[in-house]
Amino acid sequence: MSNTVRPPGSSHDSVKLIKFADDTTLIGLISNNDESAYRREVDRLVSWCSGNNLELNAQKTVEMIVDFRKSTVPPPPPSVMDSPITSVESFRFLGTTITQDLKWEPTISSLIKKAQQRMYFLRQLRKAKLPAQMLVQFYTAIIESILTSSVTVWFAGATVRDKQRLQRIVRSAEEVIGRSLPSLQDLCHGRSCSIAKWYKPAAGLFDIFHQDSPSGWS
Repeated sequence: MSNTVRPPGSSHDSVKLIKFADDTTLIGLISNNDESAYRREVDRLVSWCSGNNLELNAQKTVEMIVDFRKSTVPPPPPSVMDSPITSVESFRFLGTTITQDLKWEPTISSLIKKAQQRMYFLRQLRKAKLPAQMLVQFYTAIIESILTSSVTVWFAGATVRDKQRLQRIVRSAEEVIGRSLPSLQDLCHGRSCSIAKWYKPAAGLFDIFHQDSPSGWS
């Protein structure tokens, strides 16, 4: 599918449309139990796809509600092509598992499993007597890249236990290589600062944070 055909952006501030390749996501902020703007944007997207000869796959379309109120009544799901959208407790978005309670253990466990599998190759390279610098390069490209996948999204919300599990992988790699490696905390901090500097001038969320912060941005 040509990426030159693009769905329209959201017409309401409380609803954001995010598109990556052939994945399209609508995020709606529901206030005072008023879902009208969110549902209008869903209908608008469905209508746009129909008018541009693009078929939405209702079987792969899901809705997840994040609601931390103590007493809630789930609203009826919207429909796509006369088929109600399935409501789920979690879904994978660009490789990251997002859950209703915004807990990151499923994502972290998946990353740890992948990183542990790749540690085998690091040990084999060490046995082959590769120089330490090449081992560091291998670790950075093959293992660290796994551990830091979407790290700025989930690291701050990870539990102490999960952060320790992640850091054990880093320490194991340090023992194999014989050199110190950047901690995940430092890597996350550096990337978060880079994102903040890049997006601060125009991003809507940063404007909200600026308003809520007593000191504002420096």
